[in-house]
Amino acid sequence: MIGFDPRVRRSATSFAGPLVMLALAGCGDKPAAKGAEAPLPAQPTSQIQGPAGSIHIDDGGSGGIPVVFLHSFAGSTAHWSAQLAHLRTSRRAVAVDFRGHGQSAPPANGDYAVESLAQDVAAVVDSLGLTRFILVGHSMGGSAAVAYAAAHPDRVAGLVLVGAPGKVPEAQAKQIMASLDSNYDKVMAAYSEKLLAGAQPAVRTRLVGEMGGVPKEKSLTIIHALFAFDPLPGLKSYTGPKLIVSTDSGNDPNDLQNAMPEVPHKAITGTSHWPQLDKPDEFNGLLDEFLATIH
Repeated sequence: MIGFDPRVRRSATSFAGPLVMLALAGCGDKPAAKGAEAPLPAQPTSQIQGPAGSIHIDDGGSGGIPVVFLHSFAGSTAHWSAQLAHLRTSRRAVAVDFRGHGQSAPPANGDYAVESLAQDVAAVVDSLGLTRFILVGHSMGGSAAVAYAAAHPDRVAGLVLVGAPGKVPEAQAKQIMASLDSNYDKVMAAYSEKLLAGAQPAVRTRLVGEMGGVPKEKSLTIIHALFAFDPLPGLKSYTGPKLIVSTDSGNDPNDLQNAMPEVPHKAITGTSHWPQLDKPDEFNGLLDEFLATIH
């Protein structure tokens, strides 16, 4: 998701870092698929049975080390359309709809914990027979990517975190949740506007509709789950290649590039919190540079 602005103490309409990232994965204990000497062939679009119900994926391309894309709060596989088309000329690329997003089933028990999102990732890669792959996670999807990589470092060939939230201090998180409980519509509108600053007009229109379509209780559950997750231990423990990509909307002290300056970092400026939608060519170029280093 995206982090709420630490200046929330001065205004109920302010959030900290990337809501913890509203735009704004324990991890799955399911072992890697056994008995398959090679990954299953790409299935253009299909449904996979996950721990909370059916999971929709967009799968295509062949060759190279596969790349698995994980979207943000209120997002879907469609957020990665430009990246999927770009990469599938030379390698396999898969995008996942998390539980309760896109075309995936919502969890009956309302469980959106980051560790549970990581179980969705585990279900997908195990079902596809992917034993080694690169994870690219945006915002909420970045948190899920860290959780999965920390639990299965041998399977993650590389990790790209785009606008992913750091750890917001507990006292600040409580303040933000209290402001949301008391004035949800106003606070969410203000924070969404911060994230959308710099968006291309068509991107803005699309995202406003997507975020506005998330019911209040579901939104609060996801935000609370993101605040509860601390990505720093997992990101430190994963020693494989990694890259943090930030935007203008996420440069607070708690954001990952500031909390862990030792991790390679690239910034894409002049975009909203969704650089892959606003500047797909620039984003794809950064992604290509990173992928070229992994063998």
